[in-house]
Amino acid sequence: ALVLFSGGQDSTTCLAWAQFAYEEVEAFSVQYGQRHLVEMEAAGRIAELLGIPHSTFSLPDFGALVDSSLTGSTGQDVNEPHPRNEKLPSSWVPNRNAMMLTLAHAYAQRIGAEVIVGGMCSTDYSGYPDCRPVFIEAMQLALNAGAESAIEIVTPLMHLTKAKTFAFAADLGQLDLVIEHSHTCYNG
Repeated sequence: ALVLFSGGQDSTTCLAWAQFAYEEVEAFSVQYGQRHLVEMEAAGRIAELLGIPHSTFSLPDFGALVDSSLTGSTGQDVNEPHPRNEKLPSSWVPNRNAMMLTLAHAYAQRIGAEVIVGGMCSTDYSGYPDCRPVFIEAMQLALNAGAESAIEIVTPLMHLTKAKTFAFAADLGQLDLVIEHSHTCYNG
């Protein structure tokens, strides 16, 4: 399994879960031009603590293509509406999950991973349309059709609230790891 790994609480829980669910696990992070690189530092530290191989792919110019408070391109606070779509928060990064899943799918083919694990969640809905099951299913179908592959995209947190995600981390015996070492990307 290849885990999309940001270093945040959701992806850390997914990484801990993947260790139990799959025989071989690797973590995959993307530096996409986000303002707060503290999450990348947390990802490296957590992967090392868990003894999981960790690769980071850098695509820093991606942040210049999009409007988002996470890339600093809007100058907005994360609690404001998105400048291009007021139904979404300014922290939404257009096409981020599509880009990350595309990169992870390419790398999964290279290493022979059969599964990509992502921490996307629609229940504790942040307003991100690319965290819904319909989007994940469509990406899986498109990526596999374009590569003649059968890589599954698994989202174990999809229907969990944040409280249930923390309980899940506790059940895995990794709540302390999540609390002490993960870091959210929203405020650095």
